[in-house]
Amino acid sequence: QVQLVESGGGSVQAGGSLRLSCVYSGSFFSTSNMNMAWYRQGPGKQRELVARIFASGATTYADSVKGRFTISGFNAKNTAYLQMTGLKPEDTAVYYCTQGSFWGQGTQVTVSS
Repeated sequence: QVQLVESGGGSVQAGGSLRLSCVYSGSFFSTSNMNMAWYRQGPGKQRELVARIFASGATTYADSVKGRFTISGFNAKNTAYLQMTGLKPEDTAVYYCTQGSFWGQGTQVTVSS
């Protein structure tokens, strides 16, 4: 069964950086060129798309994170990343990775001012 496991969350001050990881396992299929995405859900907010990478390598970002976050797709170790820089308090949320119909359990990111 496919499993996605996120890690790398934590507490940082505004302006700081974090790199989230998402490890994919449980499938015989290669993760090369798989599309995947990162979502987040802040306190009292709906879940929202943060970034997506397509099989072609094309990427798309929420306007609120453009220029600050960078998504990378699954590598040879079946690990995808979300590099986050210039973090703001409004980035505080649980971050989830997703591939197809599969979701991870989420990792908490807290940004203090």
